[in-house]
Amino acid sequence: MMTLLLLTQPGTHPVAWHAFRLAQSLIQVQHTVQVFFYQDAVTIANALSWRPQDEPNLGQQWRSLGIDLPVCVSAALNRGVTDLDNAERHQLSTANLLSGFRLAGLGELADAMMAAERTLQF
Repeated sequence: MMTLLLLTQPGTHPVAWHAFRLAQSLIQVQHTVQVFFYQDAVTIANALSWRPQDEPNLGQQWRSLGIDLPVCVSAALNRGVTDLDNAERHQLSTANLLSGFRLAGLGELADAMMAAERTLQF
């Protein structure tokens, strides 16, 4: 069974953590999980996002799952998150996409929704 988790909340929102814990649980029971970071959830992939030492970093937690982590390119650029290619293309001073994440278009989200047996939005 393939489950698509569509994240729209920032990493500071409790719902974003619920999505991560669900992904962990589904992977543990051998379910296929795909995710897509959209709207404010793209900020989870910001490598410049600082968290106090005693608080876990949600972006690093997602990386630990070892799954594909696509991030909406338009939403990311709109919120100041970019990879090296887009930084150069749009003449931005630096790239800050957390390693392990990649920028993707909404066509990829549409394909994932078509392939998923269920889609859950967080």
